[in-house]
Amino acid sequence: MGNPINKYYDLERSAEAARNGTHRNLVGGFWDELGLLQFDFAKNRGLSPDHYVLDIGCGCLRGGVHFVHYLTPGHYYGIDLSQDLLDVGYDVELSRLKLQTKLPRKNLACDAEFDAGQFGVTFDIVIAVSLFTHLPFEHVRLCLTKLANVVRQGGIIYATIFHCPHDHDWLQPLEHSPGSMISHSSRDPYHYRTEDVSRLVAGLPWRVDFIGDWHHPRDQSMIMFTRTGS
Repeated sequence: MGNPINKYYDLERSAEAARNGTHRNLVGGFWDELGLLQFDFAKNRGLSPDHYVLDIGCGCLRGGVHFVHYLTPGHYYGIDLSQDLLDVGYDVELSRLKLQTKLPRKNLACDAEFDAGQFGVTFDIVIAVSLFTHLPFEHVRLCLTKLANVVRQGGIIYATIFHCPHDHDWLQPLEHSPGSMISHSSRDPYHYRTEDVSRLVAGLPWRVDFIGDWHHPRDQSMIMFTRTGS
């Protein structure tokens, strides 16, 4: 994807965190709260053990540990651009919970181009928490384009964004509460208006529904993309 666009593309930084055991902080902290929050959200909206779930930007499995525990063995898949985070997620976090037997290591792929087609699986649900918040428009568009090829008709992507309301100048920084995060129009972390999200899927087989508040501790809003017919 060219030059780094956010701090997560600094792979040496990720490697150092994995080595010194600070990987939980590297992926934004709130390890217990956010891991469980995203799992409970998906479960309350119909996630079942037999679903095939793809976690984009899964990192060191903050949410993944909960999905792996709940899902049928082998039904969780994850992609991240840091092999070091994937390794510490598998070797430390899953091992700590004795969950490695429920997840084949090949279900975790290091990839920076959102290439979930490599798994040869059609997914029911995709999780993208704290991913689009760090990506500019063209990268989010690329992600949605590629996911359209691996999500079944009626399947869903749950993704979070920093939402920019209509009464705020999109060009200006925006402070979010709770969390006091500052988002921007053209640099990480990014904010999006509802019309921006609609433009993201123009010509793609996705229907967009704005869910909004889901009790995220840093005011990230939830968007639901439903895979429509071809």
